Amino acid sequence: MAGVPVSELSPEQKDELVCTYAALILHDDGAEITPQSMTDLIKASVCTVEGYWPMLMAKMIGNVGMENLIKMGGGGGGGGGGGGGGAAAPGGAAAAAGGAAAEEKKVVEEEEEEDVDFDLFG
Repeated sequence: MAGVPVSELSPEQKDELVCTYAALILHDDGAEITPQSMTDLIKASVCTVEGYWPMLMAKMIGNVGMENLIKMGGGGGGGGGGGGGGAAAPGGAAAAAGGAAAEEKKVVEEEEEEDVDFDLFG
């Protein structure tokens, strides 16, 4: 919702946003987040929401915890690129690892040659 103008939000999204702001204000003030405290704050801000929203939000906050909900909110975004390969092993270990890779490649090539004998139309 952060990238959408408020005028383009549905009524339900606006209600959720108002309740979210009310809960954040109460949390920031150190006040208990209850349906009544949320309703009082919403009325004081000259906003209105459907009656079930403060109760629903307060129950969720009570079950999950406001700190946990705040931590969950900032986790979006794409993943970073894959990490680079590790450093080469010192001395002979690198050569041994290279030899193992060469053997594995040779085995794969041999398996591919066997598959060539298969005739799909024959």
